[in-house]
Amino acid sequence: MNLAIYTKEFQYNWKLAAPVMLGMLGHTFVSFVDNIMVGQLGTAELAAVSLGNSFLFIAMSIGIGFSTAITPLIAEADSSNNFLSAKSTFKHGLFLCFFLGVMLFLLLFVSKSLLYSNFLNQPKEVVSLAIPYLDLVAFSLIPLVIFQAFKQFSDGLSMTIYPMYATLIANIVNIILNYILIFGKFGFPAMGIVGAAYGTLFSRCIMLIYLWFLLAKNERSKKLITNIKIFILDIPMLQKITSLGAPSALQMFFEIAIFTAAIWLSGLLGKNPQAANQIALNLSSMTFMVAMGLSVAAMVRVGNQKGLLNFIELRRIAFSIFLFAVILAVCFAILFLIFRFQLPKIYLDFDDAINFADNMDVVNIASQLLLAAAIFQISDSIQVVVLGALRGLQDVVIPTIITFIAYWLIGFPISFFLGKEDVFGSFGIWLGLLAGLSSASILLYIRFNYLTLKLIKINQYGTT
Repeated sequence: MNLAIYTKEFQYNWKLAAPVMLGMLGHTFVSFVDNIMVGQLGTAELAAVSLGNSFLFIAMSIGIGFSTAITPLIAEADSSNNFLSAKSTFKHGLFLCFFLGVMLFLLLFVSKSLLYSNFLNQPKEVVSLAIPYLDLVAFSLIPLVIFQAFKQFSDGLSMTIYPMYATLIANIVNIILNYILIFGKFGFPAMGIVGAAYGTLFSRCIMLIYLWFLLAKNERSKKLITNIKIFILDIPMLQKITSLGAPSALQMFFEIAIFTAAIWLSGLLGKNPQAANQIALNLSSMTFMVAMGLSVAAMVRVGNQKGLLNFIELRRIAFSIFLFAVILAVCFAILFLIFRFQLPKIYLDFDDAINFADNMDVVNIASQLLLAAAIFQISDSIQVVVLGALRGLQDVVIPTIITFIAYWLIGFPISFFLGKEDVFGSFGIWLGLLAGLSSASILLYIRFNYLTLKLIKINQYGTT
């Protein structure tokens, strides 16, 4: 096999994906900063943030997953110079994301009482801390999901750098507000984890406003996002976006939900396993965002080639992105293996004599989880970039079924049975995550390979 036909695409793929990676890392970095700062307060507070975010991440997965429908439609319209289609896609996507953001906030606000249920059986100390935190971060879903509409629109135009700028600004604001509000600096009261929630809320509002400002200044995007009559809607376009967005939301929901289930299963083992799970999850989420950047690049570039009906080139470009993702994943896996004992210590205060024993226990558990995380770097990267390519082809229904089978018929049962205290505990939970991600990567790749070969055959010979 001539690797050069794939590796020559690396530079352009990196140029397109790097801003998306940094932007996605920015989202995760908000959680990273929250975890580090909250971790200085104690393991109970860190576990509370983990528990609160477990609900938030489920809602986020639906909002972010739904918004991804905008990108391939914009990319296809852009490659075929269809101005009216691009403007209509943005307007209807923005309306749907606004509506979805409000609905997700209300749903999360009402469902928070589940934290007290015997079904979840979470530590009471952790639940009492998590509730006020969850109230505020739930409201931050509204500006976040609206931001996603602008972000996916910008990505579809290959203008991936603007969302990156907005996310970086938001992170700076979040760090400053966290420092002031968590610990009570400059005359402000010390709010603990509630201060972290305020930082998240305000930073997401600023992120949305700044991205709108950047897009409104650019001549190319300005004409598409201004002078729109947001409440004059076209039902077929709403249906088109929804038909792509709803399965995409389910795809992301099925994946995020199994990681959320891992948080709840860890809570059954105690606050220290739950805190350790949060550390390993946060670290692996940061490397996952690199793959997410390449997934967006795959979505955009495949969407462009679909608009041009060039399926042979589409397949070559997609495989170049797959190869690039695997190489980066191997590098991250090696880093996790080498530094699995050092990385968890970033999150905890080892000068705290009272919590020293708990902190050491958390580090030992987290280091074991990073072994599993190191292995599933490759599976996770493959499944997300292939899923991005399939979204670029606007193929969403079969991948949705695949993700459900992989995560909930294969992965979750393994996590549930191996994650019991008398079996493998926390490590068993993550073995289930590994099984789910590996199954998804194999099945999604088979789907992409079959579909692209079929499209090439139809385009060349006009047969099915």
